[in-house]
Amino acid sequence: MLTTTKNRYVYKPSRLDKIKTQHILAEVETFNAKYCAVLDGGLVEQWPDFFTSDAIYRITARENADLDLPVGLVYVEGCDMIRDRATAIAHTQMYAPRYLLHIVTNTRIIDENDKGEIEAEANFLLIQTLIESPSTMHLAGRYYDTFVRSSDGTLLLRERQVIYDTTLLANDLVYPV
Repeated sequence: MLTTTKNRYVYKPSRLDKIKTQHILAEVETFNAKYCAVLDGGLVEQWPDFFTSDAIYRITARENADLDLPVGLVYVEGCDMIRDRATAIAHTQMYAPRYLLHIVTNTRIIDENDKGEIEAEANFLLIQTLIESPSTMHLAGRYYDTFVRSSDGTLLLRERQVIYDTTLLANDLVYPV
C-alpha cells in the first residue's frame, strides 16, 4: 500500500526517473480517462471493474485527512462492497436525473515499489448538471491512488482515497468520484 507518514496527503516528489515516470504516467492517465468515461456515461455498474478484489475506496474531507481521521462520506472495502454500492446507485433512483462530468488533471507519479504498486496523485473536479438547471461544481479535490497490475498487465486500483476540498456539500453526493 501507500507509504504512511504522519500526513500522507502532502506533496511528495517523484522517486522515479523521468523515462519510467512518463511511461507510467501515460498508463495512469489512460486509466483515469476510461474511469471517467464510464462514470460520465452512466455506466456505474462497470465501476467495480476498475478495482482489485481487496480494494479500498474512500471519500473524505481534507480537514479529516489532514488530522488523520478515518471518518469519510464513503468508505468501502473490497470489490463486493464496491459492487453493492454500484448496484444500489444504478437501481435506486432516489435523486433527480443529472449529467456528470469528471475532470482529472495534473496527474503525478510518485513511486513504483518492488511489488509493482504504483503511487499516484491527481486533481479532480466533478461537475454536475441537473436537467433544466445550470451546471455546478459538485466536488473538487485530489485522488491519492495505489495501482497494481492485473494478470494481463492492465492497471487496477488497490486504493483510491478521494480527498475533497469543497466545504459545502450538496446533500445528494451519491455517485462515485
